[in-house]
Amino acid sequence: MVAHIKTVTFIGTEAIAVDVQVQISSGMPAFTIVGLPDKAVAESRERVRAALGAVGLALPPKRITVNLAPGDLPKEGSHFDLPIALGLMAAAGIIPIEYIGRFIAIGELSLDGSIARVSGSLPTAIFANAHGLSLICPASCGGEAAWAGDDFEILAPKNLISLINHIKGEQVLIRPVAQVRKVVQNQPDLRDIRGQENAKRALEITAAGGHNMLMVGPPGSGKSMLASRLSGILPALETKEMLETSIIASVAGNLPDGQLSNVRPFRAPHHSASMAALIGGGSKPQPGEISLAHRGVLFLDELPEFAPRVLDSLRQPLETGEVLVSRANYHVNYPAKFQLIAAMNPCKCGMAGQVGHVCKRGAKCADDYQARLSGPLLDRIDIHIHVPSVSPQDLSLPAAKEGSADVAKRVTAARKIQATRFQKFDLNILTNSEISPQHIDEVILIDAMAKTLLLKASDKLKLSARAYHRVLRLSRTIADIEISEIVSNAHIAEALNYRGQSNQKAAAA
Repeated sequence: MVAHIKTVTFIGTEAIAVDVQVQISSGMPAFTIVGLPDKAVAESRERVRAALGAVGLALPPKRITVNLAPGDLPKEGSHFDLPIALGLMAAAGIIPIEYIGRFIAIGELSLDGSIARVSGSLPTAIFANAHGLSLICPASCGGEAAWAGDDFEILAPKNLISLINHIKGEQVLIRPVAQVRKVVQNQPDLRDIRGQENAKRALEITAAGGHNMLMVGPPGSGKSMLASRLSGILPALETKEMLETSIIASVAGNLPDGQLSNVRPFRAPHHSASMAALIGGGSKPQPGEISLAHRGVLFLDELPEFAPRVLDSLRQPLETGEVLVSRANYHVNYPAKFQLIAAMNPCKCGMAGQVGHVCKRGAKCADDYQARLSGPLLDRIDIHIHVPSVSPQDLSLPAAKEGSADVAKRVTAARKIQATRFQKFDLNILTNSEISPQHIDEVILIDAMAKTLLLKASDKLKLSARAYHRVLRLSRTIADIEISEIVSNAHIAEALNYRGQSNQKAAAA
């Protein structure tokens, strides 16, 4: 007789059903796993053998064959341990075959019979609920899995003994409760930054509309401080957004204690990051930094120090909000709707343009350094601002009266205005930065004088079609902050000002 129990494997963030078939037959004692298992799955034999022995069960001296169907789909990960162990116990008559047939199971077995945490519990639970199945997962993953819904059965045992006792009716496992990670209150505050009022204004607009921003300034001017305070003024994740970001984090194994968080992700990779680390991929595909920053912030400090090829790989995700990783043996699609916040020095020595500073290399120092950034990449960044050095007089001033909490209120109000507008036009987007070109004329109302200014400026600055639309989206956000239904001359002028000096490079995009 063959025992069947289901589990999953992952292609990107998508869970794919795998049928674990276990047969115990006469013949020379052997334990074989087939169905394209990787090294971690093949090693399940020893973990399963030791875990069963720890709870007083020994493998029968017969031929044991485990088939992971479909056989042409690669299987990766240690989460196959638990379904294999359950299939073995069912095939041996220890637990009912019919009982485990309605479950999807994931979990890694320790040698003492305890069930260890695995990645991907949330997408597995969502898959199980969608297909009318129940779920067995480790206790440490139960709070994560419970977010998939309240209307399906979840068993979250700590070890094999408690699971076996539950199946036999000798113990009752309580359904886990969805858990949210507690927010740390001591977040960096905008009140800590002295001066830089223009940069703070740009940061508020960035947060309100989900725009991308590049800060250029000398070392020590506060660029990294500004970026680190963006999280404190962004609104909390809605439930749908929280599930989107948590699915990615779950597959990557980045959900501590199975707790979800409504705080937007903030990722700040080092400039030595490879293309696979940034956009995803690898021999065993994993989501990259841009996907881990989905619905949050990707902060790239010292932007020109990143490899030009790595930076240019961001161009498509910045437009589409997703990344397709294509290799010879797999094609994986990851969501990647993130805000790019970048910071850079004006030149290699960092002091170009500063009063009293004379560079030995002259203008070539700044030109060569800034040439590492391509025009098409700069064209995708809505806000370009100069962050000047802070004077001792600024540092001696008292702390600003307005902090992150005050700015966050205006950002939240602007986001609510956008949500109401998008609902009116039946658009499935969240921020102004996501308005598609075909809906811009419909969604963004602009008065005649403002439109004339925009057309003249576009001709003079030689704005690309992409830059033209980004100025419109940016002006719409500025108008939302000021609670104005119509985009006026002042809104367009401020948005054009934020294009900075990048337009000459971006014109070729």
